[in-house]
Amino acid sequence: MKLIYAFFLTLLAVLPARAEVNIQEVTSPGGITAWLVEEHSIPFVALEIRFRGGASLDAPGKRGAINLMTALLEEGAADMDARAFTRATEALATTFSFDATHDELSVSARFLTENQERSVALLRAALQQPRFDAPAIERVRRQVLSGIQSDLKDPNEIASRTFHAAAYGDHPYATSISGTTESVMALTRADLIAAKDAVMARDRIYVGAVGDITPEALGLMLDELLGNLPEIGAPLPPKAELTIPTGVTVVDFATPQSVALFGHSGISQDDPDFFAALILNQVLGGGSFESRLMNEVREKRGLTYGVYSYLATRDLSSAYMGSVSSANDRIAEAIDVIRDEWAKAAENGLTEEELQSAKTYITGAYPLRFDGNGPIANILVGMQQINLPIDYIPTRNEKVERVTLEDVKRVADYLLDPEALHFVVVGQPEGLETTTVN
Repeated sequence: MKLIYAFFLTLLAVLPARAEVNIQEVTSPGGITAWLVEEHSIPFVALEIRFRGGASLDAPGKRGAINLMTALLEEGAADMDARAFTRATEALATTFSFDATHDELSVSARFLTENQERSVALLRAALQQPRFDAPAIERVRRQVLSGIQSDLKDPNEIASRTFHAAAYGDHPYATSISGTTESVMALTRADLIAAKDAVMARDRIYVGAVGDITPEALGLMLDELLGNLPEIGAPLPPKAELTIPTGVTVVDFATPQSVALFGHSGISQDDPDFFAALILNQVLGGGSFESRLMNEVREKRGLTYGVYSYLATRDLSSAYMGSVSSANDRIAEAIDVIRDEWAKAAENGLTEEELQSAKTYITGAYPLRFDGNGPIANILVGMQQINLPIDYIPTRNEKVERVTLEDVKRVADYLLDPEALHFVVVGQPEGLETTTVN
């Protein structure tokens, strides 16, 4: 039997990208909405549940509570301790995963059709009757504290925390979802219960389901899983304005290579100009060896093994970010080149060849995301979260193709601001010191 389960899971991992995704909107008898793609060819279901707000809903003075609580959801539920819960999921060849970010708490479930009833019962117990046993709390707390201590020695984490602390002030985005050693040590079981009720509420649920299940069965499942959760959770935080000043922040760290994180304000994913910005970034620094930043910083000058930029879109703020690593005696030059390329793109936009090449990559990569039930369920939830229409998928690439050189130039003109870039440099860079201009 285990070999059969393994066969199904392997098959799902290698399914070819689907040319067409037919989405149905399902409303449960209890009023919970989900998007469903029925696929009965394999007896398997992928379910994605997200609760908007995530770790940003930590109560004052309780930073890290939602992160710790989320990690404990699979550490025992109802009459099962952590070991019994794990054995039950393994016996059913069922997988659950729980994760928290600044913006959401996500729940992923994968189960075979023949085990659906028992798998859903297990997941229901985890969501509605988590045990939060003292031994499990202390074990997971130690794991979180170990991660916090490790991050204090990681230059990439140091750069990220420094940048976001300067950019977001007293907003939750300014601090790590893990909390601090002091805040995590102080968390009690009552804090974890309160954190669960703050984020896992019915007024912020998004659901995507893909696989061997009918709309009627999905509706009943949703009420069983989610119907008894609190009706209303904690209020969502306000929008976050990225207010980091221009300049450089140097964080002294004993290492032969400096790490730099840079950025300024960005563009939201629901902005009409988002696809023009996506194309612009693909050319400027989108991770490809063909990008301008990679060509100028790595290929021509040998200043780094890698440099990239990306559109960092969050629910409550958007930034245009990038990262580069270079030897301490060369990082200053790398930063100068990045600023120059930022300025050139802002002034001149792209060439026709760059535009077409970026479109080919972006449209060609999109179907590859639909490579199994789980990834599709993730996409369905993401679409709902940013209010995309249910027929978005077949029209998405058309929107990319409609972007013109003039569109990209217009967006580059207002989005790219080399003078507004702030660089956080962690290391012992030569020729650089902290300089900020408000």
